Amino acid sequence: MAAAFLAYFTISGMETGKLIIPQRGSETFISSIGHVDGRINLYKTEILTKEIDQPDFGHRPLMDLCMMASKLAYENKTVVRDVVNLHWKMHFVDFYNCWNDYQKERSTQVFILCDKPKDANLILISFRGTEPFDADDWITDFDYSWYEIPKLGKVHMGFLEALGLGNRGNTSTFHEQLFVKNAKYTNSENVDPNSGSDQSSSDSEQSPNKTAYYAVRNKLKSLLKEHENAKFVVTGHSLGGALAILFPTMLVMHEEVKVMQRLLGVYTYGQPRIGNRQLGKFMEAHLEHPVPKYFRVVYCNDLVPRLPYDDKTFLYKHFGICMYYNSLYIEQKVDEEPNRNFFGLRFVLPVYLNAGWEFIRSFTNGYIYGSEYKESWDSVLLRFVGLFVPGISAHSPVDYVNSIRLGRERSIQMSSF
Repeated sequence: MAAAFLAYFTISGMETGKLIIPQRGSETFISSIGHVDGRINLYKTEILTKEIDQPDFGHRPLMDLCMMASKLAYENKTVVRDVVNLHWKMHFVDFYNCWNDYQKERSTQVFILCDKPKDANLILISFRGTEPFDADDWITDFDYSWYEIPKLGKVHMGFLEALGLGNRGNTSTFHEQLFVKNAKYTNSENVDPNSGSDQSSSDSEQSPNKTAYYAVRNKLKSLLKEHENAKFVVTGHSLGGALAILFPTMLVMHEEVKVMQRLLGVYTYGQPRIGNRQLGKFMEAHLEHPVPKYFRVVYCNDLVPRLPYDDKTFLYKHFGICMYYNSLYIEQKVDEEPNRNFFGLRFVLPVYLNAGWEFIRSFTNGYIYGSEYKESWDSVLLRFVGLFVPGISAHSPVDYVNSIRLGRERSIQMSSF
């Protein structure tokens, strides 16, 4: 996994500066996403866990926690633990670096936190998204292959593989994972759920059959039993958002009724499509009653939510409630984001004009909204790239965090303010 390296000089007395290169897995090793948006503080944490029995788009602190956790998932275990424990004053549970049998590497990362170590009210599961310089991640996003599950629908094959639920090289493995109880192929039922390790762990420290779905499901069951009043939230940005909604989909398929009764909500940001219309209708029946529990946030011209294509050939469809933010951070509740397939002559000029406006705005936000909105040079560079490939720069976590914190003219009543 590629990440941006941070190098800096330290001066001791009159000695010459010494170059220090942070070690992978250490508290000073920050991902490329972390350099693009270095913010770690939460939005109004004092009301975070109040009035969350009925999640909606109006509970901005909860939305912000989910987005910040989605961004934090790009970091290594040490950084995640320090931010959760020291800055957010919450309880870090574990970090999982899980096996993708198709890619033959541990390419799926996820961490879990609780709002407090004892008698927790909230359990949060955050899946890591698409690394900007990881070709495998982008290949997964642009993949159009799917696996058809009877009664459920067609599901994106790459996302199933990322959760550890099969391998297209041996398609019988999907049947083993999806239909055979206590499957052996990638079953983590016998893997210690507390054995999560960071990316620097050696192969001997982690079982090669440890996959995200089973590891997280086992730990979640344990936490729900330990914290009797707790509910859980699943979140993720980009690829992480796809895994975030696919995780409860598999819980429903495997008839984990008691676990699903404790689901508070699923919040995704810049999430690609995961399946066809049949899948959407199946999950809406489980996530919209008695109250909506699945909320999908899309910023402006972000390319990733427009993938895979929703057309007569590919038939991928979004489902759930969508909150769309334009480049002025004005929000609107919609069924589908505009320009749903990211092509069409009438959208070309507006897309490039938006990219130019976003590049100019990157120099002014800090003066208008305060120092926490000042963009890093890495973010400005990404905006510059966006002048040529607008859909990529619009995928940045910077705009998703800003949308939640600065969003205005809400189309629904806010429940917390």
